Amino acid sequence: MSFWKDFKAFAMKGSVLDLAVGVIIGGAFGKIVTSMVEDVIMPLVGTVTGKGELFADKFILLQAAKEGAVYKSLDEAKKAGANVFAYGHFIQSVVDFFIIAFFIFIAIRFIGKLQRKEDEAKVIEPLGPSQTDKLLTEIRDLLKKEQQ
Repeated sequence: MSFWKDFKAFAMKGSVLDLAVGVIIGGAFGKIVTSMVEDVIMPLVGTVTGKGELFADKFILLQAAKEGAVYKSLDEAKKAGANVFAYGHFIQSVVDFFIIAFFIFIAIRFIGKLQRKEDEAKVIEPLGPSQTDKLLTEIRDLLKKEQQ
């Protein structure tokens, strides 16, 4: 087989196509989750704590852009060209991750409960033995009588 035939066989496998669909849907779902965090959850956190992002503006000044300069915010320091250790963004990303993970957990759990209720509603009582089972039972009973 040539390289292109091998590649085509690989690319057309079901698992590769499923993965591609998963990545596309995951990207779209990521936008929904990001919007949920930025537009719904963080404003609520901001209302409770007094600021939207708890840690994002935390930094350590490693070297000022100008001798003796003082910066009130991370953005101000970055715009001035100062060398900063912006640990707050990392902490904020971790907090955002846990918030996102928690709400995804709740959503998946809710969907799982809905699916279980749907599955329980679909349970069908058995109709009894099939015609084949009845015939086989009769044959078995006749064979038992002959053996006795």
